[in-house]
Amino acid sequence: MKITPHTLSDIAALLGSTFAGDPAHTVTGLNEVHCVAHGDLMFVDHPKYYDKALKSAATTIIINKQVDCPEGKGLIFHDEPFTAYNKLVRHFQPLAYSLKPISDSAVVGEGTVIHPNVYIGNRCTVGRNCVLFPGVVLYDDCHLGDNVVIHANTVIGGEAFYYKRRPTHFEKLETCGRVIIHNDVEIGACCTIDRGVSGDTIIGRGTRFDNQVHIGHDTVVGEMCLFAGQVGVAGVARIGNNVILWGQVGVVSDVTIGDGAVVLGQSGIGRDVEGGKRYLGSPAGDARVMFREMLALRQLPDLIAEWEKKK
Repeated sequence: MKITPHTLSDIAALLGSTFAGDPAHTVTGLNEVHCVAHGDLMFVDHPKYYDKALKSAATTIIINKQVDCPEGKGLIFHDEPFTAYNKLVRHFQPLAYSLKPISDSAVVGEGTVIHPNVYIGNRCTVGRNCVLFPGVVLYDDCHLGDNVVIHANTVIGGEAFYYKRRPTHFEKLETCGRVIIHNDVEIGACCTIDRGVSGDTIIGRGTRFDNQVHIGHDTVVGEMCLFAGQVGVAGVARIGNNVILWGQVGVVSDVTIGDGAVVLGQSGIGRDVEGGKRYLGSPAGDARVMFREMLALRQLPDLIAEWEKKK
């Protein structure tokens, strides 16, 4: 999420925290580690990720350990970086609910058809010649291109499934990102696409989703992809162009699927996979190899029975 530029000292004062670095050091955005860019502020609260955070593109880091400030960066010291980050999100993007079917701040393009019981939230844009069928919900900060079709009861822009476990409860990471759906996309019925935690969830041009597809926060889906029913993709996945995911495929977070990959039904993608190949199984492997393994397993009872006879 981009913010109006604030100095390091301004941000530290908002949090009541000490800091290290140039007081005039500038913060221009809030982001989490997978999406940070120059000018962004991020948080880190676990020793496992200290080094990654300090070496990331983020130029301001909220951290719960006293460390030396890297050159060109600013550090803010806070006992609970997760909570501090949430406080900044709500400071720069206060909660404001629209109670109208179409928010006053939403923009809808010429020729777009909006059926009854559609909700369009704050700061949304819908392009030209789109069709939103009954029950479609666009949470705040959803942006649709031209010729987008969204079928009944699909929810776009729900909050990210991102929590920190506390002794007595789960603390939610406040969501302030967006969903961007490019031109000529069609989304089936009862699908859910979460918006980015602080960046963008993106669906590329010409992509088609069947019914009951779920896309997690900050995931990027390329152009001309085809996802069959009940596909589930976790957050921060990177899916290339012309990828096909058949029914009930599951994709874990923070993986990359290369251009032109085809993943057969009920497979599980648990690591990066190359483009231009077919995959099967859970964990998924090369489909030809997996089919041979399945055939071999089917022959195993007969081989065991024959071996028993020879004993």
